[in-house]
Amino acid sequence: MEKLPANTGWLWVKQGFALFRKQPAEVSTLFLCYMFLMLAIGIIPLIGQILPMLLVPLFSMSFMQACVNIEQGRKVYPNLLLSGFRSPAAGRLARLGALYLLAAIVAIAASALIDGGVFWEVMSGQKELDPQAVRDSGMSLAMLFSAVIYIPAAMAFWYAAPLIAWQRMGIAKALFFSFFAVYRARKAFLTYGLAWALIGVLTPALLSSVLSLLLPRAMVVMVVLLPLSLVMTVVMYCSFYPTYTQIFGRPEQAPVPALP
Repeated sequence: MEKLPANTGWLWVKQGFALFRKQPAEVSTLFLCYMFLMLAIGIIPLIGQILPMLLVPLFSMSFMQACVNIEQGRKVYPNLLLSGFRSPAAGRLARLGALYLLAAIVAIAASALIDGGVFWEVMSGQKELDPQAVRDSGMSLAMLFSAVIYIPAAMAFWYAAPLIAWQRMGIAKALFFSFFAVYRARKAFLTYGLAWALIGVLTPALLSSVLSLLLPRAMVVMVVLLPLSLVMTVVMYCSFYPTYTQIFGRPEQAPVPALP
């Protein structure tokens, strides 16, 4: 694993846009199918709130495989959404999803050190989101603290699913390689994160503010913000693939790298 320069993060964003431009309708349809499926799962009593988190690694491979198809000139169809479930590694991907859920629970529970458990109660549905309670409890700081606590887990999970599915690694080995791959490319990932904060958050917010001066806000949301948010999210999903291939190679020829 060689160290990557900081500007590599911006190249990943550009490559995500390039992949999206080749099949924008197809990959957007795949994402919409995913969202509708998540909404359907969400209404299942008891397990509807945790099942989407458990299935994240399985569905993440759908978008990675879609990028492979785009790169190879093959069409992306909605049936790719189940490609992770058809993988020989489906069982390991499901167990990885359980670790996703556990890491999220630990990070949110840790926020109680800051706000006395308000963020935990809101996320677990025990309390309604009240703006006054948020201000009084320091919940915003608690959310930031949870995000910081979750960073090491996010580093370990970033490449874990494709390493399990494409490199046939065990869960522990995939988490290990993922963590150190992200760590060694931390400058590139910092640029990557800042680029998406600018493109995916600040730019839509600024555009919304300007257009709201000219048009009714409801029209701005429906006509501009929702389609723009959809496109930016899909492009971000497409950009995950070049972050993988830059370090581990393309799936059909990806060797397991040696750690220094």
